Amino acid sequence: MNYQGSCHCGHIKFEVEGTLTGAMSCNCSFCQRKGSLMWFVPRKSLSLLTPESNASTYEFNKHVIKHQFCALCGIHPYGEATDPKGNRMAAINIRCLEGIDLESVPVTHYDGRSR
Repeated sequence: MNYQGSCHCGHIKFEVEGTLTGAMSCNCSFCQRKGSLMWFVPRKSLSLLTPESNASTYEFNKHVIKHQFCALCGIHPYGEATDPKGNRMAAINIRCLEGIDLESVPVTHYDGRSR
């Protein structure tokens, strides 16, 4: 399935291809504050519809995840990293996707605080 998404102001717009069967909620110091529900897909499944330069990047702790956000409205629509097997991945904030029922998406809780 193809999903459309964006930040609040539309400065960052994207499409993502895949089957949304669940999302992850992390309780690390950053994710808990921003409240994202993340869906992990191969990076090639994410297509930016606006210039890559429209996104600002925040990295912390081990600097392995590029948290992409809009410097205009502050929303974090996606992040980028590499999985343990070396595959490029995107973490899509499903709260930024259009036309989905958040209540119908199963959420797994990840204890990032203890990592």
